[in-house]
Parts: sequence; structure tokens; C-alpha cells
Amino acid sequence: MPGFKARPPAEPTVLLDDAMVRVTRWDFVPGADTGVHTHGMGYVVVPMTDCKFLLEEQAGNREVDVARGAVYRRESGMTHNVVNRGDEFMSFIEIEYK
Repeated sequence: MPGFKARPPAEPTVLLDDAMVRVTRWDFVPGADTGVHTHGMGYVVVPMTDCKFLLEEQAGNREVDVARGAVYRRESGMTHNVVNRGDEFMSFIEIEYK
């Protein structure tokens, strides 16, 4: 596709995966993305840095800024692509509850 530039992938590191939870650290260079995915479990996000999200969702794109340490949670079923729209490295920990 002319003019299309692939984004670098975000880097997931599974820190814990047991019968109760899966804990993954997500690291993003500027412009990196997770790829489109659907959450099969509810989850909590713990930003390790200030995060400048571009959330690409079926209903449209949203830009969301979340401060380091500002924890939030979502239910299962969310489909989106998470992009670092900022100029700085971005990282968060995702805790999925089984």
C-alpha cells in the first residue's frame, strides 16, 4: 500500500501466569502498537510511565493520556489496538484475572 508505514510492535513480557492471573509488562517505543486484539479476560492496567495512548477501536479512534501510576480496569470483550502516540518510551503492566 503506497505511503503505508508499518509500526514497530510493542514488546510483551509475561511476568506471571498462574491459575489466578496473567501479568504482562508491555513496552512501547514511540509509534509502537500491540496489534488488534480482543481481551478474553477482565484486566487491570498499571502505567509504569506516563502514557499517551491512541486507541484504535471499532467505534473510532480515541486519544487518551494516563499518568504513571493511575490504575484502571476494563471488562473482557474489549477489542482494540493500543498505540504509543507520544515521543517517549511508554510502559504499562496488564493484570488479567482468570
